[in-house]
Amino acid sequence: MNIRPIKTEHDYNVAISRIEALWGAKRDTKEGDELDLLVTLVESYEMKHFPIMPPDPIDAIKFRMEQMGMTSADMVKYLGSQSRVSEILNRKRRLTLGMIKSLYKDLKIPAQVLLG
Repeated sequence: MNIRPIKTEHDYNVAISRIEALWGAKRDTKEGDELDLLVTLVESYEMKHFPIMPPDPIDAIKFRMEQMGMTSADMVKYLGSQSRVSEILNRKRRLTLGMIKSLYKDLKIPAQVLLG
């Protein structure tokens, strides 16, 4: 086992290839330990070089609405009047703390996403 830090894209690609070769290795074996270490190194490299930004709050609301088959009329319960819903969904008005709490509690949209 010759494990080194992943510093370049070449190192990253070599590690990915090795992970693919080791995939399915049994735990607590030499190969299993190597796989665990490589996955940890690749995760660290990816977090640094390919960060995933949280979704836009309005996009997250629209996504949840789509998942749940909801319309803008259904959102009145969480955001206020129909005109308020329209303003929020069209990014003309910001979410209030009360709206965020309601969306988090009832629709299970993560607060960190809603806070943007």
